[in-house]
Amino acid sequence: MENNNNVFIGNKTPIMAVLMIMSITLAANIFHGDCYSLCNMSDDGLQACKPSVTPPNPVEPTAACCTALSAADLPCLCSQKGSPMLSFLGIDPDLAMALPNKCGLTPPTNC
Repeated sequence: MENNNNVFIGNKTPIMAVLMIMSITLAANIFHGDCYSLCNMSDDGLQACKPSVTPPNPVEPTAACCTALSAADLPCLCSQKGSPMLSFLGIDPDLAMALPNKCGLTPPTNC
């Protein structure tokens, strides 16, 4: 009996391959050419907020960041909390989840 330590699903498709395809698909949904968007936040809005959600020395959110965040889909942003895409973008999830309060916005209750 052969001991195969690889984990397969379906027709011997390695899980890592499936995860890689899912990551590429997620990245394709976020990145569009030179610009990207996330939960109704444009590239400009994300860039305005990035200094507030990037360790090690985050700054208070700017008016431009708060304006962009006020137009964002906050439940969508909350759903991204555990996403590896945040790390890919250099965003600390805990800092990101604190932004609505810092901008005077009411975050979703389950966020």
